[in-house]
Amino acid sequence: MKAAPVVMVMGPAGVGKSLIGAQLARELGIPFLDADTLHSVAARQKMAGGQGLTDDDRAPWLDRISSVLSGAATTGQGLVVACSALKRTYREQFRVAAPRLFFVELTATHEVLSERLRSRSSHFVSVELLPSQLSDLESLEHEERGARIDSMRAPAAVVADAIRHLRDD
Repeated sequence: MKAAPVVMVMGPAGVGKSLIGAQLARELGIPFLDADTLHSVAARQKMAGGQGLTDDDRAPWLDRISSVLSGAATTGQGLVVACSALKRTYREQFRVAAPRLFFVELTATHEVLSERLRSRSSHFVSVELLPSQLSDLESLEHEERGARIDSMRAPAAVVADAIRHLRDD
């Protein structure tokens, strides 16, 4: 029996990681995790105050995500994780934990991201953090296992594209 996929839906704040990730997990019949739930209280407070996280701030969070990915890869149950995964070094850490990890990088224009962030009220990441997110973003490179998908379309179309890329992999 083939193991279920382990997928990370990545990109900057406001790109739709949680929405697309949850729908993708539902379509694949595997669990979903929003990695934001693994942030420490201090990290959440820092971001809510409009400050971006440093690599030192992110290190324990990245370790927690890696542990979850490793568990999913080891059990073969599959998992979809919504996580910014902005830097290649973070993705490399995740690939060590789950070697067959497939990345779905969601993309959108700065204007769309800003509008989405302004319109949500129940999240600790505000529009003030968008410039630091975009500055830190290192898009998937050709040799990285994954796909870049435009998230400015209907969620069902984005999810269908992600599934097609997973099946073609």
